[in-house]
Amino acid sequence: MEEWKEDKLIDLLDQLIDYRGKTPVKTESGVPLITAKIIKNGRIETPTEYIAEDNYDSWMVRGLPKEGDVVLTTEAPLGEVAQLDDRKIALAQRTVCLRGKNGILDNKYLKYYFLSNIGHSRLCARETGTTVTGIKQSELKEVLVSYPSYEIQLRISEILSSLDNKIELNRRINDNLEQQAQALFKSWFVDFDPFKDGKFVDSELGMIPEGWRVVTLSSFITPFTEKVLAGSLPEYSVTNNGIIPRSGKYKKQLSSSTSKNKVLRKFNLVFGMSREILNWGIMLDEIGGVSSAYNIYSIDDNVINPLYLKYYMESKISYFNDLIGTAAREGQALDKGGLDNKLILVPPFDIWCKFQVKDTTLKKTISTKETETVVLTNLRDSILPKLMSGEIKINDLNC
Repeated sequence: MEEWKEDKLIDLLDQLIDYRGKTPVKTESGVPLITAKIIKNGRIETPTEYIAEDNYDSWMVRGLPKEGDVVLTTEAPLGEVAQLDDRKIALAQRTVCLRGKNGILDNKYLKYYFLSNIGHSRLCARETGTTVTGIKQSELKEVLVSYPSYEIQLRISEILSSLDNKIELNRRINDNLEQQAQALFKSWFVDFDPFKDGKFVDSELGMIPEGWRVVTLSSFITPFTEKVLAGSLPEYSVTNNGIIPRSGKYKKQLSSSTSKNKVLRKFNLVFGMSREILNWGIMLDEIGGVSSAYNIYSIDDNVINPLYLKYYMESKISYFNDLIGTAAREGQALDKGGLDNKLILVPPFDIWCKFQVKDTTLKKTISTKETETVVLTNLRDSILPKLMSGEIKINDLNC
């Protein structure tokens, strides 16, 4: 018989580490800083901010995180949760570190509890604020946690983490395959490794293989300003990591009326909004909607293959970063004159086709892993609420 209890979070914790009210001095390297913006979808993304190793002890005076501890975002956004690995880290503001009492509350179970609808809704029920909502420490302590015996918690965690481990493995495999594809492109079209024995000629970009062309962006891009006039389209945002569906990352719509959005069609080149890093991408889905502030261009594929352009810009992103201008409003203004004059190296069509054969093989494997991940994610998301509510009885499972 599985018996469930319900207690306040604070009564189930051995440690609650909260660094709100303190701002660390950040450095370019050192101890990774776990900020709210890199805790997403149950995992911690690659840190981009650090504190100096020499400042670690003086900063982390409220408690030291341990492997397995749960990190939870307290605002902007509230309720993103993940678990720490064995790396040494520092906690930023807007994150707290939770450690369950040994033998009472399993940390991994706690993570999944806050990932579930019941746990997340109980957390959000205690948030306060208007423009930016968050949860005070006093309210966080009062959040109710439903939990079975420690043994059952471990079994629930084992089931869910086995799925997450497979999802994470697929993610790492695909990251590796993407890196292989980028390295192959660089070898062919930046370093010219397969063509070293051929004839080279001088160009505006230096010595290039004979038969290759140097063109300006203005020779094959045209401003594209189609509006979303009726109905709705899936919304996208543009980041320094490319174009992403907003549904998977943001809760808000781009605007109150989708008719204000611009249409983004397959193989369009688009530049987004950023003050420091060039946000851009080439649309790979059929159609979507983006902010009216974005700059969109159609690409003449008689001059250049859009996928080649994507690889080329990725491999030479530092060359394009000076396109960020200063806008009157907060965000990114595109230096359109500079954009038009950017030089692009274009290989002969047959060479690009040979590369695509190799690239397609990698992309097929990536696609297979992505499909597997969707199946695993749907399975995890379907059983998570049932395990957390006791609807699925662990003792009835053959696992």
